[in-house]
Amino acid sequence: MKTLSLTVAVAIVSSFCGVSPTSTADDLRSATPSFDCSFFHDATASIPQKSADPVTLETVLKKMDAVAANFRTTQAEFEWDNYQKVIDEVDDVETGNIYYRRSGKEVEMMAEVKKAGASPNSIKPDEKYILFSGGKVRVYEKKIDQVTEFDLGKNRSDLEGYIVLGFGGSGQDLQKAFDVTYAGPETINGMATAKLQLIPKSERVKNTYKQILLWIDLERGISVQQQLIQPQGDYRLAKYSSIQVNGKRIPDDVFRLKTTSKTQTIVPRG
Repeated sequence: MKTLSLTVAVAIVSSFCGVSPTSTADDLRSATPSFDCSFFHDATASIPQKSADPVTLETVLKKMDAVAANFRTTQAEFEWDNYQKVIDEVDDVETGNIYYRRSGKEVEMMAEVKKAGASPNSIKPDEKYILFSGGKVRVYEKKIDQVTEFDLGKNRSDLEGYIVLGFGGSGQDLQKAFDVTYAGPETINGMATAKLQLIPKSERVKNTYKQILLWIDLERGISVQQQLIQPQGDYRLAKYSSIQVNGKRIPDDVFRLKTTSKTQTIVPRG
C-alpha cells in the first residue's frame, strides 16, 4: 500500500514526535494511528569547478549564511521520487509546488502535491497539502478529506531549522544539527553545485534518516536537490526547479489549507 511521502521537514517531525515511520493512510485511520514521514539513483557526474577560487565547506556554508540573513520567501516546483531497496526501484513519485516565507521569527512552509504515481510517466492528479505554521505540521489529503496534525510543542525551534533545510537555513544552523562534510562539486541540470553530506547528530533523527545529501547551487546558496537515506537503504530524492528566492510576495492564501465543512482532523499519539 502506498505510503505518504513528505518533505525532509515532515520526515524529521516523525522522529521528534515519536511517530512510527512505516504507516500508511489506512494505518492513520486505525485505532492506533501512526504516520509515514519519510526517489531515482543519482546519475549526475562530478565535474571540475569552474570558479577561480576553490570551493570548500567553509565557502559553501558562508554562502548559505549570507542567503539566510536576507531570506524572505522561496518557491519552487518539485519532484519527490521514493526508492525501495527490496525491489530495487522507484515505486512512488509525487510532483507539485513548495513555498516558504519568513515573517518576523516565524517560518512557514506549504507543499502542494498535485500529482502522484508509481513512475514519472504514470502520475495523475492526487492532491495533498503539507503546511507548517504556528508550531504545527498539518497534512491534508483531499481525496479522503482528512487532516493529520502534529503539534511540535517544545521541539518547535529545533524543527524550524529543518523546515528551511537548504532553503534559507544558515550554514551555522546546519552545523548545529549535523556533522557536515563537503563531498565535492557536481553539476545538476547544468548548474554548478556543491554536494554536502549531512549526518544527523540527533539519534532520533538518525533512526529515520542515517544520512542526508544536499546539492547547493553555488550561485544562489540554496538546495536544488536533496537525498534522504534511511538505515535500511530506502531513500527519497527531492528535485527542485523554477526556484524563486525573495521574488514577488506570496499570497497569504497559499499558507492555508482548503478544507471543507466535513473535513476530519486526527492527531496521532506519540
